[in-house]
Amino acid sequence: MHIVEFCVSNMHHGTDRVLRRLEELPDIEIVEYGCLGNCGECYLSPYALVNGTPVFAETADELYDRIIEELRAQEDERSALDKLLDDL
Repeated sequence: MHIVEFCVSNMHHGTDRVLRRLEELPDIEIVEYGCLGNCGECYLSPYALVNGTPVFAETADELYDRIIEELRAQEDERSALDKLLDDL
């Protein structure tokens, strides 16, 4: 299960649309907070935390793509680590 966290204060960038699209995907838990403590970035651009990793973009559509890329990268890292541990 992956966790993608959104700041409610960032929704003016269109991240509410990203949130709704991600809710349709399996194995993703969406969490909304009033503040994630990244106020400077929140003011400037769309962002979310993907399993604790900040992901930023110029637009909400780009944020969705970057979140998907980050989820895939984290899955690849997890698979590589699992394989390494299996080889031990």
